[in-house]
Amino acid sequence: MLIRRAQLEDGRVTDVRIAEGRVVAIGDLIAAPGQEMLDAAGGLLLPGLHDHHTHLIALAAAMESVRCGPPEVHSIDELRIALNRPGEGWLRGVAYHESVAGMLDAAMLDRLAPHQPVRVQHRSGRMWFFNSAALEIVAAAPGAADRLERENGRYTGRLFDSDAWLRGALRGAPPSLAAVGARLSRYGITGITDMSPANDAALAAHFAAEQATQGLPQRLVLAGKQDLRANDMGPLMRLGAAKLHLHEADLPDLDVAVEFIRTAHTRGRRIAVHCVTDVELLFTLAAFDEAGALRGDRIEHASIARPDEIARMKRLGLWAAVQPNFVAERGDQYLADVAAEFTPHLYRLKSFLDAGLVLAAGSDAPFGDPDPWAAMSAAVQRRTPSGIAIGEKEALSPEQALDLFLRDPMDFTHRRKVEAGAPADLCLLDCDWSIARADLSAAHVR
Repeated sequence: MLIRRAQLEDGRVTDVRIAEGRVVAIGDLIAAPGQEMLDAAGGLLLPGLHDHHTHLIALAAAMESVRCGPPEVHSIDELRIALNRPGEGWLRGVAYHESVAGMLDAAMLDRLAPHQPVRVQHRSGRMWFFNSAALEIVAAAPGAADRLERENGRYTGRLFDSDAWLRGALRGAPPSLAAVGARLSRYGITGITDMSPANDAALAAHFAAEQATQGLPQRLVLAGKQDLRANDMGPLMRLGAAKLHLHEADLPDLDVAVEFIRTAHTRGRRIAVHCVTDVELLFTLAAFDEAGALRGDRIEHASIARPDEIARMKRLGLWAAVQPNFVAERGDQYLADVAAEFTPHLYRLKSFLDAGLVLAAGSDAPFGDPDPWAAMSAAVQRRTPSGIAIGEKEALSPEQALDLFLRDPMDFTHRRKVEAGAPADLCLLDCDWSIARADLSAAHVR
């Protein structure tokens, strides 16, 4: 293909020829006989965007589920309306937050939606709530007695940190990713890093099959379990980090975390550690101090980071995969729930860059909005849904925000560009950068 009159990031308006999956020439070019041509009409041509932290299987399921939390649902009455859908099969709810109606249980869900099996996922992704009809099905599965929460000898209808077990209990096959692939393509996303800690060889095979049928056209970096191997990857996949998913309320012994890091390093894997609280980050830094850090080890989220913790991250050479979208999506809830001493340290951006840390961004979809342009806008604006500013000094320029999605997924220190020899995974806008930078919106993706 010959792309005519495209604006590059240096401001040039020029022609770009692509062949066999690569950019092969840039300049004043002549179309080859029979070559397909596309007139960019001065629109900005970028490398395809990369979401550096997402969960594809959960996103596919969420797109077929009922939203049960803010901004769509704010009260118990609105939750009742959301859950009362026609049908007799399973109803799956997502994005629930306890600000709607407290911590759900089977009794409350029976009052809200008694007519079919209902399961509702907390927006953190760590909890499921079942009504009695759903609980009866789940409780019959092997291992249920060791998984489901009990109070006074009775199941409450709550399940914690057991997604892999639940999939087996419900005998669910991984979903089609066609709708996800199409949606992400509309945002200009050509690459994804899936950060689900349960990713194993079986899920790698599912992702490869989806890519082979073009259900998932994006290239994929697959993080996950320690025993994932490069041989498990399909032709459009690369092996990512070993994921250590921490929970402040149930941290492992420090020796266990240190051994996890050392074992992964011995296998040639880098480490990605889930850190959304100050305690989780302090624990992680202590583990890296003991085990040692390798180039490419990374902190996922770094939701709360004090200046001394930022300095330790820099000293250890850790990278960070951040989610600027959460300020725009959850900022009001953070102001209500997070201790005031921590709010200046929420979802830092500029402080990381000023300290010399290497950053890239992801959405954490479906727990965050998968639209990278909304995340860029959030990084620039730093406004909550109600318009309150959080950490204005952490705001980035539009160029810095865009940069977060153009980092090489295997090497955050490398920033991808449209240049000869580069992969022809591209994103074309319908306007030049002077317009797009003032309106960071997926509507401009042509």
